[in-house]
Amino acid sequence: MKVVHTIAALRSLLDPIKLAQQKIALVPTMGALHKGHVSLIEAAQQHAEIVVCSIFVNPTQFTDPKDLEKYPRPLEHDIEMLRASGCDIVFMPAVKEMYPREESWHIDLGAAEFLLEGEFRKGHYQGVTQIVKKLFDAVEPDVALFGQKDFQQVLMIRNMVSYFNIPVQIISCPIIREEDGLAMSSRNIHLTMKDRENALVLNQALIYVKDHFASQGVDTLLGHAKLMIEETPGVTLDYFTIANGETLLPETDQKKSNVIALVAAKVGQTRLIDNMILS
Repeated sequence: MKVVHTIAALRSLLDPIKLAQQKIALVPTMGALHKGHVSLIEAAQQHAEIVVCSIFVNPTQFTDPKDLEKYPRPLEHDIEMLRASGCDIVFMPAVKEMYPREESWHIDLGAAEFLLEGEFRKGHYQGVTQIVKKLFDAVEPDVALFGQKDFQQVLMIRNMVSYFNIPVQIISCPIIREEDGLAMSSRNIHLTMKDRENALVLNQALIYVKDHFASQGVDTLLGHAKLMIEETPGVTLDYFTIANGETLLPETDQKKSNVIALVAAKVGQTRLIDNMILS
């Protein structure tokens, strides 16, 4: 496994691979890796001969400077995890490498940018698509893999790819969960033992909606799920919605395909998101 820190060094590794017409997969991460990230590496190996994983805590997507400051950065642990998973190349650039000069970035990501996470973290998806475009330019991958847990993020990246007409296949991979159902997240390390226990209600509410989706109306499902979360101590609900998976607008037609339940809540001091595909 090769570890590189500059775009020039990355390209010198990738150019011969491209000449040999081998497929390249990119797994973009911000580090603090867990089994969910490993599952992306494993999926990438099914789609390409060479897997590149990037580790970069991108400053432009943080709407709260304190959030950026406290984002975990266990680099040695991450490198060992990637080596064990069979990753081929790790790209770990400095901020100056990705942002050598001040730049402005704003593209049309569609109306869904301003819903859900976009409402609570204004400008977040502009920052996400800005860095993902830079990574795509540096790697020029054939496929890029992202976790379904960040469902709205994957949608925004697909919109960005369409906006620039980038020849890359975007693959969304299933959420990896702990044994008790909690969605794996780099933020989970900030949960106290009590928070960790309380956080399980997010998955429990999603399971309730999934299990009763065919037998109860949307309003009833939403009412029950929200009540479950709001009655849990230490949990403050930001949103729970049943939405169209393409527009993220509320969906009331339960016969439609691509319907998803999405939730975000603050558990103690830590904000968590989760989702579940309903149809």
